[in-house]
Amino acid sequence: MKQRYAVRIGGRGWLAPGVEANGNAEGGQTPPDLKESFAAGPGTPTGDPAVDAVWFPPNVWPAEVPALAEAVARYTAAMTALSRDLLELCADALGLPRDTLTALAANPTWTFNVNRYPPLTEVGPAAPGQFRIGPHTDFGTVTVLDREPGAGGLQVDVDGSGWADAPYDPDAFTVNIGDLLAHWTGLRWRSGRHRVLPPQPDHPHEELVSLVFFFELDHDALVTPLAPPVGRTAGLAPVVSAPFIKERLDAISVG
Repeated sequence: MKQRYAVRIGGRGWLAPGVEANGNAEGGQTPPDLKESFAAGPGTPTGDPAVDAVWFPPNVWPAEVPALAEAVARYTAAMTALSRDLLELCADALGLPRDTLTALAANPTWTFNVNRYPPLTEVGPAAPGQFRIGPHTDFGTVTVLDREPGAGGLQVDVDGSGWADAPYDPDAFTVNIGDLLAHWTGLRWRSGRHRVLPPQPDHPHEELVSLVFFFELDHDALVTPLAPPVGRTAGLAPVVSAPFIKERLDAISVG
């Protein structure tokens, strides 16, 4: 049933197990991630077929789940508003006008993933170096994550002490800074490196689901890194949002 909705990374629909290896974004070759996803995106095409085919393809809604389209529309509208609020808070924290960051997000690209992490009884033991999601940083501005805790759950790479289980509060979202926002701040803020552990032998039936909202900017937004003293690193080159993100998506695509 799922195969009729199958797509590759960047598409809208079902991303099957084996099509994604997030650890490859760090420059190496890692085993595919032990997960499957359903992906949706904004229904606001630009009218340019070349742009829309990559960044605003039509969403695909499984006929078997008739309520999904409306539920995703409500959720992503709320996450879009929250992401804009977060970018305004970021601007405040940097001592900039509140609309400095959101000014480049009039018609932003974003991706919403429903990630399913199958149990050990379904996928078998992980290969060496294999994770539910391999170590990586997110690619855009902010990521808003609603997740389930588990033995094979989210970990963050903490400076000076290595990997640690991510704090969990059932009444809160987990928010990550992505590479694009880190670059924009002149590396004043770091994009948080994280991973999702593989299924654990002592929890063979553990199955987890996460809702992940990756917020970016307008596809053609020119991001000029903030110079010191606001930025931490001088001399970083401006980047355009779409190719900056696409390079990373291509890196994690398998096959």
